[in-house]
Amino acid sequence: MPHDADSPSPFHAGEQEMQRRAGKRDMAETLGRRMIRPFMPEEHRELFAQLPFLAAGAVDADGWPWASLLSGPPGFAVSPDPEHLQIALNRTAGDPVHAAIRVGAPLGLLGIELHSRRRNRLNGRVISASPASFTLQVDQSFGNCPQYIQERDLIPADDKPPATLQGFTTLPPEQSARIAQADTFFVASHIPAADDPEREGVDVSHRGGRPGFVQVTANTLTVPDFRGNNHFNTLGNFLLNPRAGLAFPDFETGSLLLLTGTVELLEEGHPDLAGFDDAQRGWRFTLHKCLWLESALPWRTGPGRFAAQTIRTGTWAEA
Repeated sequence: MPHDADSPSPFHAGEQEMQRRAGKRDMAETLGRRMIRPFMPEEHRELFAQLPFLAAGAVDADGWPWASLLSGPPGFAVSPDPEHLQIALNRTAGDPVHAAIRVGAPLGLLGIELHSRRRNRLNGRVISASPASFTLQVDQSFGNCPQYIQERDLIPADDKPPATLQGFTTLPPEQSARIAQADTFFVASHIPAADDPEREGVDVSHRGGRPGFVQVTANTLTVPDFRGNNHFNTLGNFLLNPRAGLAFPDFETGSLLLLTGTVELLEEGHPDLAGFDDAQRGWRFTLHKCLWLESALPWRTGPGRFAAQTIRTGTWAEA
């Protein structure tokens, strides 16, 4: 059942504070109690079962969050009951999210169907794991609107070469250029037990915009935060734990650029956001480490078809 009036808030202290700063606290609480459930509704279970990939967020042994993608043929993720999700896992050597999947680990998942722009969030904890699969127990499940999702049709790769791994502590020029032209990425954030023992967990979220919506300056990325559902799941996590993991998929080559680093929040009215259309607030990411996983994904696709909301947003060149 959704949260009733006598149950604890579905939002932790960081999320609640961001909602207050935005003047959306009461509205977010009312909607959150209706939307956020400790189980998956049937339509969410059906969506996960038909997807070829899931965005995932996890935390490494040193406390750094990472985002990545878990992929497989449709049906690689199935829900045997509303409280659990079972996922077949083809582990990629060097992928820190894959390495972090172990019993007891918190995990955030985002099921996103690019051709329909449907997406559902799931946060939970791993209750069983093997080299080939794992099972997640649901803590929170809720839907998201289709805003800023670029429509794409994924095609299985005819000949997928073995994935290769490169690691960096500074962004190479070719990766900076890739980020600067991206229209999609995924961001993982984490609440450690020390900050909120009752709500320790990982969240992963989608971010989309016109190519050029992420500004790259050396090892620093500046990201506008567009109008959303007012839950402030990601920014609320940043408020308590200013670290993030980012995953930039290269849809044409099936490769992944993964980054982890620290975050600074840019509040509404911050001068660095002046002139950027539809950016209510934002955040600045400073790199700690990045990984380039070439040919990590078993599908390919071309440029996306922009959502209507995306077309109305700005770029840093325009700002």
